[in-house]
Amino acid sequence: MRIKREIKDPEEMREEYDFENMKGGVRGKYAKAFEGTVTTILLDADVAEVFPDARAVNEALRTLSRILRSGQINA
Repeated sequence: MRIKREIKDPEEMREEYDFENMKGGVRGKYAKAFEGTVTTILLDADVAEVFPDARAVNEALRTLSRILRSGQINA
């Protein structure tokens, strides 16, 4: 017999989930797709103000790496 639990807000998480008895769940299903391709880096607040998104950060780093490789400045 199932016990009916009152859920106040459907968006609210329950205190406990029984993942072992859930159907269709696969642990780490997408882990291989991200393996070695994504690196998460936490920016300091002052840096994050200058670079609003990943695209801006990547473009700045690519520009810097081109300058360093060309020998225009020494690291």
